[in-house]
Amino acid sequence: MIYGYARCSTNEDKQDIDRQTRELSAMGALNVLPVYISGSKESPELTALMGKLAEGDTLAVTEVSRLTRSLHQLCHTVETARDKRVRLRCGSLDIDFSKRADPAMLAMLYVMGVFAELEVAMTTDRIKSGLANAAAKGTKLGRPKLTEADIPQVVKDLLPRYNAGELSKIKYARLAGVSRPTLDKYLRLLLPKI
Repeated sequence: MIYGYARCSTNEDKQDIDRQTRELSAMGALNVLPVYISGSKESPELTALMGKLAEGDTLAVTEVSRLTRSLHQLCHTVETARDKRVRLRCGSLDIDFSKRADPAMLAMLYVMGVFAELEVAMTTDRIKSGLANAAAKGTKLGRPKLTEADIPQVVKDLLPRYNAGELSKIKYARLAGVSRPTLDKYLRLLLPKI
């Protein structure tokens, strides 16, 4: 059985995972697991999927960086694949652990893993440098301070019903069309004024 693992760092509203899913299906994956987690974090879904694989199965990803951006996690995944005697397909790299793995292919996999982790480190450094530069120029960093003018009118209109006990916070948030955490922020601003 060929299992596909498709990973994006942020949720489906911000990143489209469909390209990976299509490519994995073209590689023969019947089951594609879509996961939204940073590649530098350990993925519980990947760990569970690796536990599910049996000898002769294949784990397919479109590229090494979609599997993980952590060399430590890549090494752990390779060791698990070796112990379970399964195949790893990372794009054009195909390493079959049911027999002796091709050393050159394995080395290439590790080199790609090093570059995936390096890319994360370089991106993090660039972001930190950019933030430090902005701070040095006097730019205010972070989210702007929330004011009463930022609160939607519907939230203000429903406040008397909430104060009277007619609405629970869940119903209040649903009627206002905002999330519970956002409603809590609005209420912290509005309630002291009542």
